[in-house]
Amino acid sequence: MTPDQLKQRLPNAAFAFRGYNVTNLGRSGELLEDAAYGAIVRACLQKAGSVCSEVIARPVDLVDRVRRREETTLATYAEAIALIMAMERAQMELLREFFGVELTAAKVCFGYSLGEISAVAAAGVFDCYEAMRVPLAMAADCAKLADGVTLAIVFSRGTTLPLEHVQRICLEINQAGQGVIGVSALLSPNSILLMGQAETLDRFKLRLGEIGGPRVHLRKHTSVFPPLHTPIMWERNIPNRAGVLMHTMPEGFGVPNPPVLSLVTGTKSYDELNAREHMQRWVDHPQLLWDVVYATLGMGVDTVVHVGPEPNIIPATFSRLRDNVEAETRGSIHMRALTAVVQHPWIRPLLGSRTALLRALRVEQLNLEDFLLDNRPS
Repeated sequence: MTPDQLKQRLPNAAFAFRGYNVTNLGRSGELLEDAAYGAIVRACLQKAGSVCSEVIARPVDLVDRVRRREETTLATYAEAIALIMAMERAQMELLREFFGVELTAAKVCFGYSLGEISAVAAAGVFDCYEAMRVPLAMAADCAKLADGVTLAIVFSRGTTLPLEHVQRICLEINQAGQGVIGVSALLSPNSILLMGQAETLDRFKLRLGEIGGPRVHLRKHTSVFPPLHTPIMWERNIPNRAGVLMHTMPEGFGVPNPPVLSLVTGTKSYDELNAREHMQRWVDHPQLLWDVVYATLGMGVDTVVHVGPEPNIIPATFSRLRDNVEAETRGSIHMRALTAVVQHPWIRPLLGSRTALLRALRVEQLNLEDFLLDNRPS
């Protein structure tokens, strides 16, 4: 996609900000070393590094980390937060400075996990560097809570997963007092992320038959993540402590421009007063990614711009949805095709009543760091 094409598509574009992952550098080193882009990238990294140093009370040099291509780890979780938010800020500044693309011209924006804070800041509600102070202050405890916690995906090769039933099983397991398990994200109607302490995921796996029979599976992830968006966060009172910090956070009274689709509510629910409330709920509330993906399609979004280093979950979700819809419709949008498909039965009942899903076939995705490097000034 050329810069002119991107400008033309802005009125129907969504900007999607990525969250924390096991890898967080992406192509940041190339952007930092670029003759045209380097000054802006360096300034954003230096500012974020300074804030991070102040909050965690030890020296942080994000510029040097990026220059050396040194990935973050769970042990440097605070630096990962600062790095991701700094690079999201830098990419948006580069897009505006060199290509005249303003976020305010887009239809909507949203972010997965940490990305929601970046999205709300980019939409003018908070200053990015002030907003990052809250997750930075909680970073050490979030990383400690990851000890003994495992991430898993529950998915169905047949029908949709009953979210309320999944949540009920989690609550019943928690009642036993042998660890806490909770839903972290709703990725699609047939896939849910769980995070659980100790043997709670194993106990959940024993009850998969109650959810959907032999076509429901649980697959554990080998990497370790902080248990954000689950009730495990209650153990160190992180939601309330974050709320206390937000009392004195500057700004936060404007309506986002463009509107922000919140993964806390799945809707455009930010107003002049509730940004702090949403940010507090963000800490332990499951990420309603599927609701937001469907909302973008219902709004007529035909372009999704992925912001941040090496975005993964959001682009994968849109790509998987497109592939599934394409397989289900067999290249046709006629109703007889919709009733004949058999490959992805979970999506079949949705296509008839939720026709916005068909727009997934027309959505074009753009990785912003690739776009910037492919179109760098000569």
